[in-house]
Amino acid sequence: MLSKASCALLFETPVFSREIQHWWVLVLALTPMAFGGPARDDPRLSHWAYQPLREVPVPEFAARTEEGDHPVDLFIKARLKEQGLEMSPAASRRTLIRRLSFDLHGLPPTPEEVQSFVTDPDPRAYEKLVDRMLASPHYGERRARHWLDIAHYADTHGFERDRRRSSAWPYRDYVIESFNRDKPYDRFLEEQIAGDVLWPAEAEAVVATGFLAAGPWDLTGQEEAHSPVLKRAARALDLDDMVTQVMTAATATTVNCARCHDHKLDPISQEEYYRLLSVFVGVVRKERTVTVTDKENHAAARAEVVKEIARLEPGLDLADMVGGGDGTGTGRARQGIDARTGKAESKPLGYLDKVVPNRFSKSESRFIDGVFIPGGENGKAEIPVSSTGITIRGIPGADAKAWDLIRNGPVNSQHSPELGGINFADGDNSLIGLPANAGLTFDLAAIREASGEGAMRFTALLGYFGAAGAYHADAWVFVDGEKVAEFRGLKRAGGLQAVEIPLPVTARFLTLLSTDGGNGISHDQVGFGNPKLLSTSASLSPAQREQLAALREKKKALDERIASLRTSKVYAIVPLDKMPEIRILRRGDPESPTGDPLPPGTFAALAMLDPELGDRETDQGRRRAALAKWITDPLNPLTRRVIVNRLWHWHFGQGLVKTPSDFGAGGDRPSHPELLDWLAVELRRKNWSLKAIDRLILTSAAFRQQSRFAGDAPGVAVDAGNRLLGRQNPRRIEAEAVRDAVLAVSGKLNKQRGGPGFQDFTYREEYAPIYKYITADEPKLWRRSIYRFIVRTTPNRFMTTLDCPDPANFAPVRFTTTTALQSLALYNNDFMLRQARYLAQRLQKAAGTGATAQIKRAFALAFSREPTDEELLLAEDFVAEQGLFAFCRSLFNANEFVYVD
Repeated sequence: MLSKASCALLFETPVFSREIQHWWVLVLALTPMAFGGPARDDPRLSHWAYQPLREVPVPEFAARTEEGDHPVDLFIKARLKEQGLEMSPAASRRTLIRRLSFDLHGLPPTPEEVQSFVTDPDPRAYEKLVDRMLASPHYGERRARHWLDIAHYADTHGFERDRRRSSAWPYRDYVIESFNRDKPYDRFLEEQIAGDVLWPAEAEAVVATGFLAAGPWDLTGQEEAHSPVLKRAARALDLDDMVTQVMTAATATTVNCARCHDHKLDPISQEEYYRLLSVFVGVVRKERTVTVTDKENHAAARAEVVKEIARLEPGLDLADMVGGGDGTGTGRARQGIDARTGKAESKPLGYLDKVVPNRFSKSESRFIDGVFIPGGENGKAEIPVSSTGITIRGIPGADAKAWDLIRNGPVNSQHSPELGGINFADGDNSLIGLPANAGLTFDLAAIREASGEGAMRFTALLGYFGAAGAYHADAWVFVDGEKVAEFRGLKRAGGLQAVEIPLPVTARFLTLLSTDGGNGISHDQVGFGNPKLLSTSASLSPAQREQLAALREKKKALDERIASLRTSKVYAIVPLDKMPEIRILRRGDPESPTGDPLPPGTFAALAMLDPELGDRETDQGRRRAALAKWITDPLNPLTRRVIVNRLWHWHFGQGLVKTPSDFGAGGDRPSHPELLDWLAVELRRKNWSLKAIDRLILTSAAFRQQSRFAGDAPGVAVDAGNRLLGRQNPRRIEAEAVRDAVLAVSGKLNKQRGGPGFQDFTYREEYAPIYKYITADEPKLWRRSIYRFIVRTTPNRFMTTLDCPDPANFAPVRFTTTTALQSLALYNNDFMLRQARYLAQRLQKAAGTGATAQIKRAFALAFSREPTDEELLLAEDFVAEQGLFAFCRSLFNANEFVYVD
């Protein structure tokens, strides 16, 4: 008999053909006592999920169409043909882009994106759209939400002492980044189970083990209880949670059902359950230090990307203009402007005397209109921001005390020019050093006259460059006196925030302002890193534009990766000093151990794999590493079947197996078993790339079908549940996507990525902490829902009403209910009311005062389409009677808003 290692080696040999591989798998599966497993006389071992993966041939049709050549469609058509059914026609392009956008990004497409796709004459327009969406960083944010449901991730412990986990978020960011980088799925699993053992020098592999600690943890039972009985009970539940999470997520196996007795449905014994428990008995959930070793490599890669971006799109550098230049590098480093006088200076200054607050001083620079020092008077002061008399008000936290110059580079005595892993004092970067209580205004008209540019974009990386700790400051951006961006409570720990402001041809002035945030100017050093004016003209070739877009995405990913590497703590697992013993617990009772101590192992139902994971002397790290390798073994038929089924579930609303975390006898059988195995085999052929399988599914005609049967279609009677996939499934978007869509349509979505989660609640430390939710009505609370700080015992009522799952439980499938409370929440919740007002303001600004133009823009934003003639007439009457705000409020409450198609 060949050993498992020898067989695996053969499978990796190029000359070992797939036909021979298939034959050997069958031999191994049918051989009793294979690899020391149990005798193969249990009829339950014939269950479909435990059989080897098959090399399934793609079905053939006598007459193929172009679309029918897609292998996924051939499998679907073969099953439909058995029932005398056919696939539905393709959906419209407007429907497809909205479907894809919510599917891959969890956000609605913009009207401009919709129009571009609808009018694209390229016959491969759809395929290009799929590729663009897969390449977007929003893809990882969307996919991560699905995976975190499986991991039942949250930012608090749960149980009665629901304390906060301030360092849980790096694992969430790791998941997002892994999906965006299309990390091979086998590596993704291995890192989460044993990354600290297999790749101890790689920070992200250590952060990945936050997966094992993502679930709830009983602080009282495990640490504060005086009774050893209570502690043992809490520890048993803790280990059960780890085992359940790993085995259901990776192999859709309900091993936890064997905790008290042998599994009643599947061939898993109680002993096998406790042998799996022994894999994790040597670790506990705890905050740990992450040693960063690969930051320099990422920084070097980023520098190369920055050079390539500059080559394709150099732009005009505003920091250079502050230094007296024309934006092309002619300015002097460290030169600045005195905010009291507007004069150019170079020498370092300290606290400024003879300050006259709220006086606008003309600059000597051709491209800078002037500077000023604000005195907020609690937001009541009229502050001039241009030589033409434009003023602003409502600026709190400015006490007219100022420091040094506004500089091309770091200000005097700057704490550090480095933030988010980027050194803004090196040759590849630039910085406008803006001390607190200082403002400057650029003359866009003069810049356009000199450069010949028209419409432009202002981009920068904003951050607090002062000392860490409680110090903070505020910053704003204005265009012609209108506030276009606001950043309150900037701290060094908050890292960098991306700023991108469109500047139409009509825009005359761009104003940058910082204030002390109401706590004095000590340590306050705000900076706009790499501040550029970029052209929006189509001077680049299509190939160059595509290359530039890819470089920007790569740079953004590297920026976030470098920022995440600065994290020194992560809530994950740490090893115990001494390995405890594991025995079978009679009826699952921790006070009733029986038999000898057990070595680590797993279940033996998979005859092609060795269930032995070591002996009683094997250390905790090698135990987890052995399980990780068992799960990702090329011969393991469950792992790949499970993940391709999850992908199908995420794309269609239900999997080929409707129970994505239960492939056992108590779960569903696959509707298309041949397709399931074909996709699982393809996953390995494509090097475990999940994006490759996404692309396969998304480019099929099956995915692009309409979501409705015709009224007299035979599919209504034959396949009402659409298991044969004769149409696409209409789906209501999840709670997080509803919230994000509202923010996107109102124009308030803050796309800042990564870092600690935003806290939309007040917190009071008590024996049982008190979390009290507040209305999310400021930019830092308008981030995507994936970055929400999730509390286990006190969930957000608005999100819960919309079926957001309880993070104490695993949620492989999102359940959808329809209740009156949902309609009331979407219509009357304070968050929704405020966002409806913001949408009304957006429509008035973008479409003017005419109701017809406002309504058309609203439909484009909310529904990705134009209103019908009847809808337009009804909406015009409604706006005339009830007002634009009421109309916007109704749009958010419409079925079409919360359903994909």
